[in-house]
Amino acid sequence: MIEFKDLSLVYPNGHQGLKDVNVTIEDGEFVVIVGLSGAGKSTFIRSINRLVTPTAGELRVDSDNILDYKGRGLRSLRTKVGMIFQSYNLVKRNSVFKNVLAGRLGHTGTFRSVFNLFNKDDKALAYESLKRVNIGEKIYNRADELSGGQQQRVSIARVLTQKPKYILADEPVASLDPPTSHQVMKYLRKINKEDGITTIVNLHFIDMAMEYADRIIGMRDGEVVFDGPVSEVSEKTFEEIYGRSIREEDMRGGAEEDVESHA
Repeated sequence: MIEFKDLSLVYPNGHQGLKDVNVTIEDGEFVVIVGLSGAGKSTFIRSINRLVTPTAGELRVDSDNILDYKGRGLRSLRTKVGMIFQSYNLVKRNSVFKNVLAGRLGHTGTFRSVFNLFNKDDKALAYESLKRVNIGEKIYNRADELSGGQQQRVSIARVLTQKPKYILADEPVASLDPPTSHQVMKYLRKINKEDGITTIVNLHFIDMAMEYADRIIGMRDGEVVFDGPVSEVSEKTFEEIYGRSIREEDMRGGAEEDVESHA
């Protein structure tokens, strides 16, 4: 369980990224965060693994207030909270296999990772993770030889190899074309259902949020303005989140460039 309790974050420049957020995310949920650029979505999601640090309130992961974490506590948190980025965050000159094995870093330590001293179980897990996202045949390719969609699948396989309890995905399909975006979202949804991994995704594609989410959280100016199951979402809901009516091109994501400017 992840619990935001009166959570706020003020950046050094005075911008308030989060304002008194109170949200509880249950184990196994597939949650999509939506909102305009600067609404606080990336700040929300990056708080969970402390890529940004809230300045007030509590943020509990498995009952522990992670705002108290330092050093070893932070490393332990980031081992059980996997992160998928819009930019893939792969080492482009390394092979796909080596990139995926990097998911074991939190379990094996830096020394073994640097010198590629992974055991048979680690290697088997990495290969199985690649097969689960249907890219096992690219195992020995360099990462920079792959398309954007293939690179994002490699990053999903890396997170699977990490064996996390939670997966955070910060705009994972923003750089991809619509068919490839749906492919990536289907893999994330499949992993969520098969493995029971709590998954939280930031999206600026409204139709995609409606298709894949169990629950939608709408943010505006650092505040949660909607939180509920997809069945309760209406056009009025999106007007409340976005501050205007939703046109057809917005449903396709064409009018919203949603990269957080402060995170």
